[in-house]
Amino acid sequence: MKPVLPPDLHFVRAAEGWLELGNPAEAQAELGQVSPEFRSHPAVLDVQWGVFAAGQEWSQAHAVGEIMVGLHPGWVAGWIHRAYAARRMPGGGLETALGALRPAAERFPDQPMVPFNLACYLAQIGSLDEAWEWYQEAIRRGPAAQVRAQALDDEDLRPLWPRIHAGG
Repeated sequence: MKPVLPPDLHFVRAAEGWLELGNPAEAQAELGQVSPEFRSHPAVLDVQWGVFAAGQEWSQAHAVGEIMVGLHPGWVAGWIHRAYAARRMPGGGLETALGALRPAAERFPDQPMVPFNLACYLAQIGSLDEAWEWYQEAIRRGPAAQVRAQALDDEDLRPLWPRIHAGG
């Protein structure tokens, strides 16, 4: 895939900076300057998703996630973003997020964040044994110490914390 080139790259980086500063409106203004050639590039879509997520515009974030998965199915972030937004959008929820993310587990066998997020969703619906299995898969995909630390910092996995502390 062709990389985003200047000046469009500068607009994308500026948008990322505005997001880091907590200003999604300015980030959106920067993205509005990206040429049509690059608007469907994964790097641009990623920032666009971030703009909608920052504004808690989950239906729009989900729509961008759908575009990401449709145009760039080999890009794991699109799958994760789509599921994250599906959980939070009106009419969505944990089951919707699970359905959106499950196919990515096989598609990306080396990515720990897919099973990690599946574990989060499952823990929140009370399917703790299956959540534990997905957490263990995230550990296998590793790096294990980083996955464990992230799990102990993620409120979604609180139901698994006793097992994780016990050596998982």
